[in-house]
Amino acid sequence: MDKEIILVVEDNNVLREGLRDILVYEGFDVLTAAHGLEALQQMDTAIPDLILSDISMPEMDGYELFRAVRSRPDWVTIPFLFLTARGEKQDILNGKTLGAEDYLIKPISKEELVTAIRSRLGRVRQIMVAQLHQAYEASLTVLANAIDVRDPYTRGHVERVTAYAQELAIQLGWQGRMLEQFRYGAILHDIGKIFIPESILLKPGELNDEEWDEVKKHPDTGAGMIKDIPYLEQAVPIVRHHHERWDGEGYPSGLAEEQIPASARIVAVADCFDAMTIDRPYRSGLNLDQACEEIVKCRDTQFDPIVVDAFQKTWENSKLQPIWESWRVRLGWVETAPK
Repeated sequence: MDKEIILVVEDNNVLREGLRDILVYEGFDVLTAAHGLEALQQMDTAIPDLILSDISMPEMDGYELFRAVRSRPDWVTIPFLFLTARGEKQDILNGKTLGAEDYLIKPISKEELVTAIRSRLGRVRQIMVAQLHQAYEASLTVLANAIDVRDPYTRGHVERVTAYAQELAIQLGWQGRMLEQFRYGAILHDIGKIFIPESILLKPGELNDEEWDEVKKHPDTGAGMIKDIPYLEQAVPIVRHHHERWDGEGYPSGLAEEQIPASARIVAVADCFDAMTIDRPYRSGLNLDQACEEIVKCRDTQFDPIVVDAFQKTWENSKLQPIWESWRVRLGWVETAPK
């Protein structure tokens, strides 16, 4: 892993070198500058992970440097810490009003300095990871929605199933990273359908045996598509087994009861609930009350009874209805509106 780069901007030569030595010892790469203009020149060739700057300096002071850095879109997220002998309330207020991440007062101990820097860098990493996860999830959703492009009747299916499934998982006590990984599996649950021929996917009537066999390949196909992606390891069981049944009559593996991964059992309920409410060329969708009744009827046969109990609780707490309603309004659905 590359070392994080700290840019120290300080016009006092002795202090500047002292700060450099401390931070190098702590494992950072350190760039130095005697004033703001020199700092900007340094940043033309190397973008620092954090800037530590004095305020009162010749050529360009710390406030001017801060404004110059924040004026560049590619630099706007760099943490900026003021380090100065000024301690008046107005100076501190000025620095914070500008938007600087911290204002450190000289003299400062080595421990205080290093702690402040590591804290700010850690926060930046957390934000970057969160943004990366959001971007990653958005990319997965776009990929999964490629099916919607081919089958307009299923518009929004991925988002609704993911939202329904998440509510069920929360009701069952899932949280944190477990819930995050679960979301990826819910998003990708039908990804294997990309390879089903449109003649089958859009057929206006019932499928024959040969066509149905082709459809039943999509869980294994989808699982195969993502099995070698480490970040999606926990999503594979959902993709492969969300069409298994509690009574062992499902596919592709004919697993029963606890043999079916818990995550897949949750998505199975969410997936079927949404599928029942969607209009198809050969039948109208059920309204929400009817779909809910069907889920409950299939307790102990098609679905895990514990998951169905969680479904009923989320239904009673009105956690599912708003998800469907938002899509009904968005897509202009009327016929299947709940009673």
